[in-house]
Amino acid sequence: MKHLSVLAKLYYVLIHADTQTSEREMSIGRQMVRHEGFSESGFNKEVAALEGKSPDAIYKEIVTGLKRLDMPLQIRCIAWMCIIANADGFMDKKEWQLIYKLYHKDLGLPLDQIMKAQNELMKSLYSPLSK
Repeated sequence: MKHLSVLAKLYYVLIHADTQTSEREMSIGRQMVRHEGFSESGFNKEVAALEGKSPDAIYKEIVTGLKRLDMPLQIRCIAWMCIIANADGFMDKKEWQLIYKLYHKDLGLPLDQIMKAQNELMKSLYSPLSK
């Protein structure tokens, strides 16, 4: 559960990065919550607590939180953000800039491992056993 708060902040910042929050992004967010074994109400409380905070302050908390996680969990968090950002059919430029800044500039994570984690999560989300 140590990454619940980080994922909630990432989700909040990502869905507000562009001016459009799609139902598909929100649906994938709910799937992420279930897949990670979080309580939906707990996740929603974390997200609601961010209302009114400045995006810069939230971003700083995200970076701090991600740096406290081990690398595989950092990669998993970024992979989830890629999946959510692509949920509506394309990744908005602002969403990509956010993700790129996090994984490349702030954390120095390998893109190939993020892509691998993203593919594994997608397979598990859409496999017949996950339904």
